[in-house]
Amino acid sequence: MSEIRFKKGWYYYMDYKFSDKVSDLKASAIREILKFTSEPGVISFAAGNPAPEAFPSEKIAEISNDLLRSDPILALQYSITEGYTPLRDFLKEWMKSRGCFNPDFDDLIVTSGAQQANELSCKVLLNEGDTLICESPCFIGSLNAFKSYNVNLVGVEMEEDGINLEKLEDALKTEKNVKLLYLIPNFQNPTGRTTSLAKRKAVYELACKYDFIILEDNPYGDLRISGENIPSIKSLDTEGRVIYTGTFSKILSPGFRTGYVSAPAEIIQKIIVCKQVSDVHSNIWAQVVCHRFMTSVNLDEHFAGLRKIYREKCELMCSYIDNGFSRRITYTKPEGGLFIWCTLPDDCDMPAFCTKAVRDYKIAVVPGNAFSIRETDKTSSIRLNFSTPTNQQISDGMEILAAMTREMLD
Repeated sequence: MSEIRFKKGWYYYMDYKFSDKVSDLKASAIREILKFTSEPGVISFAAGNPAPEAFPSEKIAEISNDLLRSDPILALQYSITEGYTPLRDFLKEWMKSRGCFNPDFDDLIVTSGAQQANELSCKVLLNEGDTLICESPCFIGSLNAFKSYNVNLVGVEMEEDGINLEKLEDALKTEKNVKLLYLIPNFQNPTGRTTSLAKRKAVYELACKYDFIILEDNPYGDLRISGENIPSIKSLDTEGRVIYTGTFSKILSPGFRTGYVSAPAEIIQKIIVCKQVSDVHSNIWAQVVCHRFMTSVNLDEHFAGLRKIYREKCELMCSYIDNGFSRRITYTKPEGGLFIWCTLPDDCDMPAFCTKAVRDYKIAVVPGNAFSIRETDKTSSIRLNFSTPTNQQISDGMEILAAMTREMLD
């Protein structure tokens, strides 16, 4: 028992002993930074939410009203763990048309967002101490999910066209029990980089050579705003060694918490059992709405509308970097997604830069070390989000941030 002294005596409370799986987990640095955004006048480039104007709220309301009037029990009753059957059937055909579902050996399950899909994939395949390799830097949500299983998490640095293949193979040769490689090939979070087709093929060849499974996370693939579509790694899979995860969060609504996994049937069966333990099934109302939306609207028009919104926002933000930022800052211009990765010069204290931006200039950005595999990893980069702020906020905030970079770095 521990104790605290109060004016009227002592207060005793439990000294809690947390499990090894969670004792070292920390709150997301991004979530901590977002606390500043509630202060008056702060413009946030630190979030990762879809643009509010991208939500098809009227169509969702129409579908929901019809569902709750015509078949309310379907939306309100328990459902099956695998997911709403019409949605699963739609997704199988949709994924098949994209080369991401092989009916000869794949199956598909609906999950509570891609986050759960990634977490359950790790849970069913890795024991404590097994090695999971990922890009460095990497999406913090997946990192925390992986860390919760006490795996040996190994980061391999990225190049502009994806993971460094030479260093990846070095890790495959030296690390023990490599079971899984986690990648976000399209407009990676946080860097915005896209893995080239040549590297996707090479990664798959390494998976066959060294006998591991690839976890391909594709939350942003439908948000391409420039360049040509690149085949998924899953579409190259002939041996059943690629798990593909997707989500409706960026194309419809993150609040639905509806994602999916396309993977070999044996893996899906284990994920089903683990999901039954976790949450029984994903939100059935949201699944039905997703299905009815995807099968009743012109998807080409819908995706074109989303891309138009994000193309305008991205180009607006990049124009300030190109024309106003200190020339000592470099950045990756993304071909899609939601983020821009800016790199400060080595002699600039990046954490201090981020603190000064939000404290003195009311501009919130995310420090790059929030996406580091290990706390000792060093980075001089920051992540900017262009999807959440309005165009006016982008203009106002980037003008201020540009002036700050010139003042500090030139």
